[in-house]
Amino acid sequence: MSGEHAFRSRFGASPDTRIVVPGRVNLMGDHVDYCGLPVLPAAIQRRVELHVRARDDRTVRIASSAAPPREFGIAEPLPPFAPGDWGNYAKAAISELARDTGEPRGFDALFDSDLPQSAGLSSSSAIVVATALAFLHVNHTRIDRLDLASRLARAERYVGTHGGGMDQAVLLLAKKRHALRIDFDPLRVCPREVPDAWTFVVAHSLVDASKSNTARDAYNSRPREAEAARAAVARSLGAPDASFRDLADRFTVDELLDAARRADTVHRPRFTHVVTEADRVERAARALELDEPETFGRLMSESHESLRTQCKVSHPRLDRLVSLCLRSGAHGARLTGAGFGGCVLALTTPAQRDKLIARLTEEFYGPLGVTAHEMNDRLFIALPSQGALIVE
Repeated sequence: MSGEHAFRSRFGASPDTRIVVPGRVNLMGDHVDYCGLPVLPAAIQRRVELHVRARDDRTVRIASSAAPPREFGIAEPLPPFAPGDWGNYAKAAISELARDTGEPRGFDALFDSDLPQSAGLSSSSAIVVATALAFLHVNHTRIDRLDLASRLARAERYVGTHGGGMDQAVLLLAKKRHALRIDFDPLRVCPREVPDAWTFVVAHSLVDASKSNTARDAYNSRPREAEAARAAVARSLGAPDASFRDLADRFTVDELLDAARRADTVHRPRFTHVVTEADRVERAARALELDEPETFGRLMSESHESLRTQCKVSHPRLDRLVSLCLRSGAHGARLTGAGFGGCVLALTTPAQRDKLIARLTEEFYGPLGVTAHEMNDRLFIALPSQGALIVE
């Protein structure tokens, strides 16, 4: 059933707007955006679509084939649903934007998606972005997308996670065939063209990358630990108020790592990851610009090792996928997203792509009983794609 047909079946009328929001892969720079340091993601062709029809009251009704429908009135304040409820991502966007709208109108909306859920590909942030664009559209309100990305990064904390601003920025501002270098404080973006011969393969670990309950607590501990380590290192350097960005601008990586060894902090591994990962983003951006896939791939693999050993957000299945990708001739591979499950991203060539896919299918997915029908959501090529679109 098409999204438009499903909308009519659900709400008894046709939608008047379609909003398309991509998923994303992060090429380099995980667990550093909440420290204000740069990242290098790309939007992908897998996406969330939202079919929307404006209402004449303040009610919002949302539905999806993958989750129970939700209904709520636009109010200030807007209390959340139970923790972990998918409707909180829609409420997060509206709670942030409704305060600036005098008499906000609600809407009916149906979500449709070919983006795997809980896969570390930003399906949750895609709901936030799509809902925000729907709200702005039905209320005839325009917000600069750079400003909107910053606001939605704050808004998503409504659901209880304390992340950074990478996902919202890339989903709103990505450019087709480009990665997006994103800097923070202030937010700014710079598209970097991805050479045609660079082939990125996404492989799902079959472990959900959920950010609810205990997984949310584990995720939220990383920013706290990184901040505690930053404070200790900054004090040891005589610059107690220096941010991660300040430290990176004033000191070399080796100087910062040496200072971390001297500082009184149990969270030195988190600091080590943040500092070295930020440096890898800089080097990866240069490798992308110079069309040096071997260098880029090596940095991806170094990033995964740091995420595994210093940040401790990997999973044995992610590690096995990375190993299989490298043994299949990939330039490099790493987990993508917050970790704890979800997907790995491998950089390969058109000539090696089929070999890599065949090996993962035979040695990873086959023994786990994944059917041919299920493979479409488990293993696919990621194409750097356009950011969110509104289609009348």
